[in-house]
Amino acid sequence: MIYLYALAFAFAVVILLVPFVRNVAIRVGFVDRPTKRKIHDEPVPLSGGVAIFAGVMVTSFLFMGHPSLFRALLLGGIALVGIGLADDAYKSRSMEFPVWPRLLVYIAVAIIPVWQGISIQGISSPTTSAMILFSPPVAAFFTVIWVFALINMLNFIDGIDGLASGVCVISALTLFAASLIANHADTAIVAVALAGSCLAFLAYNFHPARIFMGDAGATFLGYTLAVTAIDGTLKGATLLSLSVPMLALGVPILDTAIVLARRLLEGKGLHRADNLHTHHSLMKWGLTQVQTVSFLYLIAAVFSLLSIVVLLVLR
Repeated sequence: MIYLYALAFAFAVVILLVPFVRNVAIRVGFVDRPTKRKIHDEPVPLSGGVAIFAGVMVTSFLFMGHPSLFRALLLGGIALVGIGLADDAYKSRSMEFPVWPRLLVYIAVAIIPVWQGISIQGISSPTTSAMILFSPPVAAFFTVIWVFALINMLNFIDGIDGLASGVCVISALTLFAASLIANHADTAIVAVALAGSCLAFLAYNFHPARIFMGDAGATFLGYTLAVTAIDGTLKGATLLSLSVPMLALGVPILDTAIVLARRLLEGKGLHRADNLHTHHSLMKWGLTQVQTVSFLYLIAAVFSLLSIVVLLVLR
């Protein structure tokens, strides 16, 4: 029952906090203003990431007993929400925030789990039952790459109403199942807290959205999913179990791969915002926002079901 309590508590924190942070954002003009690249026609408050961060962290503090995991999420979350709010503040003034400060913070944040002893420690040998343990530098390298990638991937798909928050619910519930099967109670708490927080936020963020999570929320979601996946399934992975987090996070991973390939082929900068994402393409083909989001939810659910099948095969 503790997981149900954690889910309900996180949901309650966010559902109650969002109206407050939304009203504050409207009063101070902290809103995402329409541009040629944006889909929305009216200014929308950008403060949702603060509510999501609060929901996940307060729930984790009350229900979780893993201090290293909590510290990693708290320190990384504070840094990401901070730089994300700075980026969102620039957006509210129709300005572009410099890319290098963000990249430096993302790299620094990706190192935090390693500092707290949370890393991808090894992988099973494809020819024997033995475990191939990574040296500390190699373990740190793979961990930093994984965390840095997920921070950006979730931010990439946060382009239409309800997409990032809904996909995160599906991914978090999948990682929750993986953590339960692996008997990792603390990562299960984080995953269910994340699912509850995003589900509550989705009540305000589904089309037509009354609030956006902004970069502060999207990067924090990516970071939390990445760290949860490491601590729950990737610490010492078999070759087959590597597919579990990959499938659970299949939509942002696949979208990022497609976008990066298209940008390289068209000679565009990899860090530049554009309309090359999967959700943009689906809408150009004639789908509405709701249809596009629903289709991508379905894809995410299929990926998640496949990951559950893998988990059951591994038992």
